[in-house]
Amino acid sequence: MKNKLFAKLKPFWIKYRKLLITWLIIILGITLGLLFHVDKAVIAVIALAFGVFANAFAGLMGIIALVPLVGPIVVKVLSLPFFWLMNAVGYYISVAAIKKGYKQDVLSYRVITVIFLIGFVLGFVIAKLIS
Repeated sequence: MKNKLFAKLKPFWIKYRKLLITWLIIILGITLGLLFHVDKAVIAVIALAFGVFANAFAGLMGIIALVPLVGPIVVKVLSLPFFWLMNAVGYYISVAAIKKGYKQDVLSYRVITVIFLIGFVLGFVIAKLIS
């Protein structure tokens, strides 16, 4: 019985070993930072930077998305605020650029963004119709 269970789990450990090692390094770094009384902001920035560069967060979202029915919904709910944040940053940068006289550059940036969003939505709709 144990061999059958281990045989089912083995491909998961082999497939996601880099992701699991990355998360173990992140957790170990946070734990050591807290034990050695490193500033929490420094720990957070280092953990965030390492997680982004190592694709740890994307991998974690991929594993969460594997859970039937609930996983994809959780991933959508967690990723939506990121896009809102990026959109807000774009608006603030646009306002600052317009004030500095880069009106034509901002206009071309906005046109490219709208074209990208239309293509993204059309691709999403076509993919839903095909599948």
